[in-house]
Amino acid sequence: MAARAPYRSLHGISAVAALLALGAVGCSDVTDAVDSAKDGAKKVARQRSVFSLDTGDCYNPFGKAEGTAYTVEIVPCGEAHQGQVVGEFSIDEGKAYPGDDKVSAVADTRCPVEAQKYAPDTWALPKGAELFYYTPTAESWATGDRSVSCTYTAGKGALSGTLNTAKSLKPEQLTYLEGANAVYEALWGNQPEKDSVEDDLPGYKAQAKAVADALQTHVESLNGIDGAEVGALRTTLTKAAGDWKKAADAADADTFYAAYDPAFTGIDPNKSVAARKELGLATTVPAEEAEVWAG
Repeated sequence: MAARAPYRSLHGISAVAALLALGAVGCSDVTDAVDSAKDGAKKVARQRSVFSLDTGDCYNPFGKAEGTAYTVEIVPCGEAHQGQVVGEFSIDEGKAYPGDDKVSAVADTRCPVEAQKYAPDTWALPKGAELFYYTPTAESWATGDRSVSCTYTAGKGALSGTLNTAKSLKPEQLTYLEGANAVYEALWGNQPEKDSVEDDLPGYKAQAKAVADALQTHVESLNGIDGAEVGALRTTLTKAAGDWKKAADAADADTFYAAYDPAFTGIDPNKSVAARKELGLATTVPAEEAEVWAG
């Protein structure tokens, strides 16, 4: 889903040219045309190369959100917009272009991490917001382009306001979110390619170990947060960490499955709703997460 971005300059039709092309038309038509020309001129003035995108920029793509991109329209975040840059990083893969698949794989791994630094509570994201990224192409790589811009883009409708919530969160909220996000990153970021545990027991055990380690760190960080619901969640996650460790230590597939079922249930996002409410965080489980644990 990468929107790839080699640099090319684009030139829009000026407002003057648009007005000269009107000819003899009615007053209402002239007014509409003038308004349209003004809108066009505003877009031209806001046009910026994708190379110059910075974290925090709100923008509208020219054309489709996906595909090769050259320029975007930068807009104030208070206006309706299609996307916002929520993180950026550079790819360090040597001199030769590593290929589309490699670049996308790096972005798939890094962008969720970068985005969560900017908007830590993924539950609080606007409905329909999806994580996309602008990445180098073979052509732009040859010119020295190594930058990846991670963006949230409106799947339907538009976004309103900034997604930058990190600065407004309290220390205990950030502590909770950092720990919780790390747990799910460990789960999905270490997903084995094989669908069956029997076909890749070492891979599934490695995933279980990553989750167990992340859970242990999360549980320890919750020790410094007061609240009855947070305490109850800490107890639940402590047990889940033990179950994930059993899965990581499993000698065979049957033993793994026996530990995995309660381990997976133990990190059901629904179990954290009460603690989130106590901490003043969003409490609606994202639809895609609810579907995973419902099935």
